[in-house]
Amino acid sequence: GPIPSELGKLTRLRYLSLSRNQLTGNIPTELASLTELYSLNLSGNQLTGTIPPALGNLQGLNWLRLSDNQLTGTIPPELGNLQELNSLRLFKNQLSGAIPPELGNLAELRELDLSDNRLTGSLPSELGNLTARGLRASLEGNDLSGCVPTELRDVWLSASGLTRCPA
Repeated sequence: GPIPSELGKLTRLRYLSLSRNQLTGNIPTELASLTELYSLNLSGNQLTGTIPPALGNLQGLNWLRLSDNQLTGTIPPELGNLQELNSLRLFKNQLSGAIPPELGNLAELRELDLSDNRLTGSLPSELGNLTARGLRASLEGNDLSGCVPTELRDVWLSASGLTRCPA
C-alpha cells in the first residue's frame, strides 16, 4: 500500500528506510516535516508520481535514495538546497527532462546516480563544481546530449549520449 502520511508527524526521526516493501502511490509531502532526518531510503518499491520539491527542505539530509521505483516528472531543482547531501540515488525510474543545474550546489555530494531514466538535454556545467569530494556519477541509460565537464573524472557514461568535453 501507500506510505502513510502520518510518518510526517515523527519529527525527531533520523533514519527512515522503507526499501523493498512493494509500497505504491506517491511520496507523501508530509515527509518534508522530518527536519531531523539524516537518511531517507524508499528504493525498490513501486512508488509513482513525482518527487516532492518540499524534500529540498530537509537540510540535514545526508542520503536520499529513491531508486528502482516508477517515479515520473523532472528532478526538482529544490534538491540543490540539500547542502549536507552525500549520496543522491534516483536510478531506475522514469524521470524525464533536464538535470537541474542546482545540483551543482551540492558541495558535499560524493555519489550521484541518475542512470536508467529518461533524462534529456545537456549536462549542466555546474556539475563541474562537485569535484572536491571525489564525486562518482552514473548517467548511463539516458538520452542526454553534449559533453561532460572535464572536471568530472569518475563518470559512467555508457548508453547516455554524452561524450567527454575536449580539454
